[in-house]
Amino acid sequence: MDMDYIIRKIKNRKPKPMDVKYKYAVLVPMIEVGSRWELIFEVRAKDLKRQPGEISFPGGKVEKDETYKEAAIRETVEELNIAEERIKVIGELDYLVSYNNSTIRSFLATIHGINVDNMHPNKSEVDHLFTVPLEFFIKEEPNVYFLDLHIVNNRDFPYSLIPNGEDYDWQQGKHSVYFYRYGDYVIWGYTAKVIKHFMDIIKSH
Repeated sequence: MDMDYIIRKIKNRKPKPMDVKYKYAVLVPMIEVGSRWELIFEVRAKDLKRQPGEISFPGGKVEKDETYKEAAIRETVEELNIAEERIKVIGELDYLVSYNNSTIRSFLATIHGINVDNMHPNKSEVDHLFTVPLEFFIKEEPNVYFLDLHIVNNRDFPYSLIPNGEDYDWQQGKHSVYFYRYGDYVIWGYTAKVIKHFMDIIKSH
């Protein structure tokens, strides 16, 4: 193998997460209400197959030949039923590589020239919208709980090829789950995790 060929293939290559099968993007939309900024949340339609009735930011699966940012904007336009010109992306927040072979990237943006009370989201995907002042999340720490992640033995796995076979000491993990309560709303899971990391960024010195 020619070393120059290897160098050309590796030197300027951008690294990416291994084993990612599913790619998702979300937008974290902020809107100015009076003299303060608030986050817009969706309550997902109750007849959706995935996560019906749960609280989320607009977002979804990245389509072929589409960037994460483009997917986040497209999904927001479709779900909030607003013009793309209303969206101004500020930048990208931290992203998640999940235990279920998926990666989710989130983008902070502002929504301009529209009153949230006059927004008419796509009813096939969104039951209704609500907003929460940014100051609430700055002051309020979420509750955090942990779920243990375990390896489940698979009879098709070649245990005879690894030390100690089925008794191999696999590394275990923990999955953190965040919860915020705002009135009657429970904001949890990935949505809450994005908020928590966003708050950590703006509160850091």
